[in-house]
Amino acid sequence: MAATSLHICLLLFHVLLATAGKSSATAVCSSTDRGALLEFRSSLSDPYIGVFSYWTGDDCCNNWFGVACDPETGRVSDLTLRGESEDPILTRAGRSGLMTGRISPAICRLDHLSTLIIADWKQITGSIPSCITSLSALRILDLVGNRLSGSLPHDIGKLSHLTIINIADNQISGSIPNSLTQLTGLMHLNLANNEISGPLPYNFPNLNMLSRALLGRNQISGQIPTSIGFMNRLSDLDLAENRLSGSIPASLGSMSVLSSLYLDSNHLSGGIPAMLLGSKGLGILNLSRNVLEGKIPDVFTSRSYFTSLDLSFNKLQGEVPKTLLTAEYIGHIDLSHNHLCGRIPAGSPFDHLEAASFANNDCLCNWPLKACQ
Repeated sequence: MAATSLHICLLLFHVLLATAGKSSATAVCSSTDRGALLEFRSSLSDPYIGVFSYWTGDDCCNNWFGVACDPETGRVSDLTLRGESEDPILTRAGRSGLMTGRISPAICRLDHLSTLIIADWKQITGSIPSCITSLSALRILDLVGNRLSGSLPHDIGKLSHLTIINIADNQISGSIPNSLTQLTGLMHLNLANNEISGPLPYNFPNLNMLSRALLGRNQISGQIPTSIGFMNRLSDLDLAENRLSGSIPASLGSMSVLSSLYLDSNHLSGGIPAMLLGSKGLGILNLSRNVLEGKIPDVFTSRSYFTSLDLSFNKLQGEVPKTLLTAEYIGHIDLSHNHLCGRIPAGSPFDHLEAASFANNDCLCNWPLKACQ
């Protein structure tokens, strides 16, 4: 989670850099925007922190918590309300935020909005207003950590300037809209820990600027599109704890910048592609808790560098790959709960691993298990 938060913060920094000076607005806010903000506030209750107590006076561009305006036009450009942050208001309260209510469609009248962050308030319910797709200037949509339900807006693809979508940790259902794949400038997509179902859109690889796709802990079904392997900017792909079936596309092993791949806890079958284990850039690979079978490809090299490699709880057979001895680095490895047999190779990385990494196989022997006969 810490790495994810850092990555989002870096993206936010670059996206917001051009508007960093807008909080010191010189123009008075528009009366239309002020009215929309007050109507938005009326649909929410913040009993503990009191962030809306700062929304007083006629000028919403001046000292209204979380509101930033364009200094030339006085139009609201950013609305940033985080329930968990290091802002002095939350620090003085000594607790994270808790807000109830819903996101009012009045938010859609802020038609110059570039950043919309209503994050980590835990108890905001209701659906994402469908009119949100009318905010044509929106670049950041961050609604993580609430209790939002309903589906993603079917025409979310109209938001052609979006670079970040983070709606993780809610109760969003339905399928991923096909129109989302029209967001060719999208760099970060986080829909993790919701109730999203159905297959991945067939044209998902159209998101050719995407660097992170975090879709784990949903109910996504179907097969992994082979064409995902052509997303040459994708560095992190998380599809864990879904209902995916079929085989693992070998093309995932040819992705030039992919550094972490989570496919655990699905219904994936077939063998492990040799290209995947032989990938030069992949550092975290979790294929555990599927129904993978066959031998583990013996394709590790001096350029293999895995901080974590988890193949546990499958139906893998054969021996532990001897080429693991040649890998530059293997941090954590888990081959337990398979049907492996034979002698565990001696030497690094095996000399620092525990017996649990090899437990519940058919007939493995040697350190850290029992001696071979």
